[in-house]
Amino acid sequence: MNAPPSPRVARPVMHQQWNWVTFLHWRYPPATVQAVLPPGLAVETFDGSAWVSLVPFLMQGVRPPGVPGVPWLSEFPETNVRTYVRDRQDRSGIWFLSLDAARLPAVVAARLSYALPYFWSDMTVDRTEERISYRCTRRWPAPRGARCDAEVRLGAPLAETERDERASFLTARHRLFTVIRGRLATAEAEHAEWPLRRAELLHLDQNLLPAAGLPPPDGAPLLHASSGVRVRIGMWRR
Repeated sequence: MNAPPSPRVARPVMHQQWNWVTFLHWRYPPATVQAVLPPGLAVETFDGSAWVSLVPFLMQGVRPPGVPGVPWLSEFPETNVRTYVRDRQDRSGIWFLSLDAARLPAVVAARLSYALPYFWSDMTVDRTEERISYRCTRRWPAPRGARCDAEVRLGAPLAETERDERASFLTARHRLFTVIRGRLATAEAEHAEWPLRRAELLHLDQNLLPAAGLPPPDGAPLLHASSGVRVRIGMWRR
């Protein structure tokens, strides 16, 4: 199944690469997720369930347009907790429950510019040919000590015929929602279709989902992995 087409971000405010990504997805009761959403957003379901995803990855190539990247500031691990929503105009997108990043300047900038719930964390991403391990321990702000330790084994790439509707629902997302000065706002991310592959979960110890106000997930997650995509981030709009 083909993923929805990406929007065109003609005037990006930031270039990024989201590399060595693992998507871990869990089902949740829709009412449970709706309770943590702001006014104006409704939980989007698939197969009758809300979905919450834990997404660790390596952020690389971070830079404004026309400016070269700074080595230390342009590359760092990040881990997101997100869910899937629709607004009152029936536009589909992502609501971030938390975003942990290893660079304090990036955390402060994202909090100030997009009002996203970023946290400064001690993080690593270690990769071999077949495995990726992610480590995250939150530093600031509270709740300090929230963590995620995960290790996955990478599998074969998914053929186009193996991409089902659920995989597209969970990964083919190009819009985020946020609340800026009390009003709902949105921003778009332009990128190519994710090159998805299979993944096997070898280890997971996390409390980022409970730290975001959700009950602990029930059962094993559904996994997808990807080598990554290049991204153009647009400015937020009300």
